[in-house]
Amino acid sequence: MSTTQFDEGRLMAVLVAPIVSEKATMVAEKSNAVVFKVLRDATKPEIKAAVELMFKVQVKGVSVLNQKGKTKKFGKSIGRRDHVRKAFVTLMPGQELNLGGEAV
Repeated sequence: MSTTQFDEGRLMAVLVAPIVSEKATMVAEKSNAVVFKVLRDATKPEIKAAVELMFKVQVKGVSVLNQKGKTKKFGKSIGRRDHVRKAFVTLMPGQELNLGGEAV
């Protein structure tokens, strides 16, 4: 494993939350991948190491995308949602990730 080159405290903070949505579920069934919300400055090797450390699985690959926050109106004022960085983590064949009873 490649966790030796990263600070373990940093790796624990890299994964913010799992994303549970229709699209994330379709991706999980189709290509054995899990979707996480990650820190804006997280790198692909950091994300891979964090998932392997926290869930004890082997990661095949990591794809990331930066999603810009939508502009929303709250009454008369205009605000913006936060920018989000998503990581699509593909697992090795035969590996499984249990996020504790998918009922979210």
